[in-house]
Amino acid sequence: MKRKKVVKQRGSKTHGYGSKKKHRGAGSRGGRGMAGGGKQKKFWMIKNMPGHIGRRGFKTLRERKVSAGKPKAINLRDIEMLAAGAKELDISKLGYGKVLSAGTISGPVTIKAESFSKAAKEKIEKAGGKAVVAGES
Repeated sequence: MKRKKVVKQRGSKTHGYGSKKKHRGAGSRGGRGMAGGGKQKKFWMIKNMPGHIGRRGFKTLRERKVSAGKPKAINLRDIEMLAAGAKELDISKLGYGKVLSAGTISGPVTIKAESFSKAAKEKIEKAGGKAVVAGES
């Protein structure tokens, strides 16, 4: 049977840890408090403090500038997969704002979106479909 380290080790200076320094201070704990949460204590943090690591709340000024004014875009090749035999497709309902021209579209599909690139509009019309801007109808 294995004996616990500290139990009844009254005459011992080190309680089974060798040198006195080995079981002392913040070094043996991997830093004071939450220090080392991103490295040596990472698994402990994930297990015992879910939601502690990661971004929440406000965006920095730089993050706001990058995302401001740019609609989320989708390419024709992705629309081809989404359409899959459909005659009409409203891209804005899927969370996209602009249609770009990468890829091709095979059949005639009416695509409704906030904006289109020139090349995307040409490709859609060439395939026999319509590119409808959401505000105009």
